[in-house]
Amino acid sequence: MIIGLAACECIIYDAHSLKEKRAVLQRIISRLKQKYNISVSEVDYQDVWQRTKIAIVAVSSAKKYTELELDNALKYIDSFPEIERTITDIEWL
Repeated sequence: MIIGLAACECIIYDAHSLKEKRAVLQRIISRLKQKYNISVSEVDYQDVWQRTKIAIVAVSSAKKYTELELDNALKYIDSFPEIERTITDIEWL
């Protein structure tokens, strides 16, 4: 069993309040959960308007499947024009 964790810091340039930031994040997180077999959560910068850190976790029997699922989820985040992924750290457990 392989567990993959991708922690990515992101910037939401057009968020001018926590309410706007959370609206963007909720949409992205809910779509990620619907589309991929992963767990997703905001793990840092909850009280900052334009910055966030999202953790994505995937589990499977082989590293290549876990890696594929995480890569697809990260590419999906990149497809949203309102958010920019900056720093991404991937860990294997």
